Amino acid sequence: MSDAELVLRSTRVITPEGTRAASVAVLAGTITAVLPYDAEVPSGARLEDLGDDVLLPGLVDTHVHVNDPGRTEWEGFWTATRAAAAGGITTLVDMPLNSLPPTTTVDHLHTKRRVAADKAHIDVGFWGGALPDNVKDLRPLHDAGVFGFKAFLSPSGVDEFPHLDQDGLARSLAEIAGFGGLLIVHAEDPHHLDAAPQRPGPRYADFLASRPRDAEDTAVAHLIDQAKRLHARVHVLHLSSSDALPLIARAKEDGVRVTVETCPHYLTLTAEEVPDGASEFKCCPPIREAANQDLLWQALADGTIDCVVTDHSPSTADLKTDDFATAWGGISGLQLSLPAVWTEARRRGHGLEDVVRWMSTRTAALVGLGRKGAIEAGRDADFAVLAPDETFTVDPAALQHRNRVTAYAGRTLYGVVKSTWLRGERVVADGVFTAPRGRLLTRDH
Repeated sequence: MSDAELVLRSTRVITPEGTRAASVAVLAGTITAVLPYDAEVPSGARLEDLGDDVLLPGLVDTHVHVNDPGRTEWEGFWTATRAAAAGGITTLVDMPLNSLPPTTTVDHLHTKRRVAADKAHIDVGFWGGALPDNVKDLRPLHDAGVFGFKAFLSPSGVDEFPHLDQDGLARSLAEIAGFGGLLIVHAEDPHHLDAAPQRPGPRYADFLASRPRDAEDTAVAHLIDQAKRLHARVHVLHLSSSDALPLIARAKEDGVRVTVETCPHYLTLTAEEVPDGASEFKCCPPIREAANQDLLWQALADGTIDCVVTDHSPSTADLKTDDFATAWGGISGLQLSLPAVWTEARRRGHGLEDVVRWMSTRTAALVGLGRKGAIEAGRDADFAVLAPDETFTVDPAALQHRNRVTAYAGRTLYGVVKSTWLRGERVVADGVFTAPRGRLLTRDH
């Protein structure tokens, strides 16, 4: 066996070559080899025999709103990273809002890193923000190690993070393309949103009508046009409209550098089942109909949609009022994303290898984290141990999120995360956490 201080052995290890019985050797936080199941354990190495539980690479969630500092009562690095670890996530990338200050200058990035430094139970990276007035700050943020830049094409919901109009999008994207960066975009067109009927109140149908599919479709079309013109790299955030899929597929065929994500709530929840007044289901863009969901799954299967991320966007419970027009829009999903997606994936005939590809391998590749996202030699020894056939019923009181409001309350899900490992160290097992040992990541590191 290769040099090792730790060996994890399972009858089911998910590797880039498929699922097989294997022994995974770890030294100094790095996977040194993936060997036959019955390989001899070297003298002095500790063996962790996982039996038939599945060993999979730790998930990489590239869309998380930690809200720290400034709105720490909504969430924070301590609670968010504990929730992530409990759900098998070993790396997250934090969005530039809704913290105060937003991550839109190098000084603000330094503030965010100072706050996160001693609170991270898993590895954490940071997105920068692209605003109408901070084009000059984009290159310095890139050089400081952010993974890319987030922009909104419609109002973000917080005054300190204004959206880009089409001219502003062109300016920011040209700057970012000039240094080979990545722009990630909340794609809803404000003109279509303004033209949609706005009826306050508890009816989910009224909220759904206020965020029509054509708002997404038009914004995605504009973004693709700009990316094609500038030869820029862009990423569509939290796609919910299946109507945009043919346009995205054509753009990919034409060589446009566009990638796309969707979220567990779009893949597992449907508009037809959202009770009136239940704003724990509110997010923007919204959860749409079951027929729309079927097409999102097809697009995941054929590669039109690249990956699945949480868009974890919590708030305090008082902001989740029964008026869909005024309630905060965001779904908390860090701890439950893996079992939620796995439950629906298995029902639709997909395997855990597919889930790993969508939620770990491709998300790591999106942000250039070459040491994450797979169980193979040379990668970080980041793992989740999953009992895929065990079920549990979601109890909000058992969640690690600071505000335990969840759209999944009462649902029975497949997939119990038994333990999560970061660089060969177990950070949580059966609900018991170690002290924070996460690192703050920069692009390519």
